[in-house]
Amino acid sequence: MAEIKLIALDLDGTLLDSQKRLSSRNERVLKECIRRGIWIVPCTGRIWFGVPEFIRSFPGIRYAITTNGAVVEDIIESRILDERKLTWQQAAELLKLAKKFHTMYDVYTDGHAFGEERFLEHMEDFGIQPALQKMIQDTREAVPDVEERVRELKKPAEKVNYFFGDLDERSRARAALEARGDVLVSSSFPNNLEINAIGASKGEAILRLASYLGIRPEETMGFGDGENDISMIRMAGIGVAMGNGAEILKAEADYITGINDADGVAQAIEMLVLGGEGARDI
Repeated sequence: MAEIKLIALDLDGTLLDSQKRLSSRNERVLKECIRRGIWIVPCTGRIWFGVPEFIRSFPGIRYAITTNGAVVEDIIESRILDERKLTWQQAAELLKLAKKFHTMYDVYTDGHAFGEERFLEHMEDFGIQPALQKMIQDTREAVPDVEERVRELKKPAEKVNYFFGDLDERSRARAALEARGDVLVSSSFPNNLEINAIGASKGEAILRLASYLGIRPEETMGFGDGENDISMIRMAGIGVAMGNGAEILKAEADYITGINDADGVAQAIEMLVLGGEGARDI
């Protein structure tokens, strides 16, 4: 097995537990990887501003892959290394399309997340759990109409999100989105859809960052739990699925680790990267 030099980590349902916390064991293992010169890269569907402060300020983290691979950035120098975004016209069309379904929708554009107050006050109607509700409330800027905001800004968008209380409605919306042929559709939760530009996938982003750093694909490792992690699991040198992950993801993985509430990330890194059981004493 090649020496691992870059580890890309999904956050929600993977590195973070169900309460969106970083366990002491996971923290300790990440610090040991960084001490050994291994790049630790958050690889998330969130924008960087929406990543928890304890991750954004984690010593030794320099690079991040955000909004499902739409943006690869050097967070220390505040420099974009690669981006694959929706045009503002595409984003506006996607938000207009959302209005045909019973869905809560929002948009990430120009590094900001915009949502509508009428949705943010009734997220339970769209199957959004309390821990996720808090994260959304903390990261969305409320506007009267997100489609109008996109048309006013006229700036490319990193991602559009749809959330559903009715999974049949989700299926109908997904079919309409995929029929367009000009976007990537994935999900990180059973009741959502995430729409990105072609080329904006976590897997492709990992390989682009690895190339920038002079790292071979086989020297990379990726962790995930959701459908939007499939490209990462397929393209990384070692793809690790969480025990709580989607079955479709586990079928693609090289290794299945424990659940996110039982330090699954640390378990796999200790076993596959840091030298086995004894690594737990670092």
